[in-house]
Amino acid sequence: MHALPRGNGTDKTAFYTELNAGLAAVLEGERDLIANAANCAAVLFHALPDVNWAGFYFLRGPDLVLGPFQGKPACVRIALGRGVCGTAAAARRTVIVPGVHQFAGHIACDSASNSEIVVPLLTGDRLIGVLDVDSASFSRFDESDAEGLRAVAAAVLAGSDVAYPL
Repeated sequence: MHALPRGNGTDKTAFYTELNAGLAAVLEGERDLIANAANCAAVLFHALPDVNWAGFYFLRGPDLVLGPFQGKPACVRIALGRGVCGTAAAARRTVIVPGVHQFAGHIACDSASNSEIVVPLLTGDRLIGVLDVDSASFSRFDESDAEGLRAVAAAVLAGSDVAYPL
């Protein structure tokens, strides 16, 4: 098994650089999107400090459908434009929410979650799904996390075959 960094919050840029190197080693040689998303969710859940959920939703018709994740059971279907995940997917942009209980339309899958970051998975203009990470702490995520997780999402997509119907 590959050694993964454990962030301490002091130098997020260096942490995400090391995390992405470790993730690349985990994904090497595998092209299946679901397998790579599963390993990525595990890597994020165990490497990111102060995280209580990390995983993927994939676009299936008009909904985001739960994919591989780590954490408590989650909502299975989310409509585009609904909740933090649906908002990020519809807007095709990263959404950082410091306090999810103040987010209009927030979907509370785990009442312990207080902040969230969602990164859309895009190949060109095509929306594949989203990468979603939650924390029990308020204001856990910032722009450094957004940049780091966008690189994680890009690595998963680049290392995976996404041609089959999602």
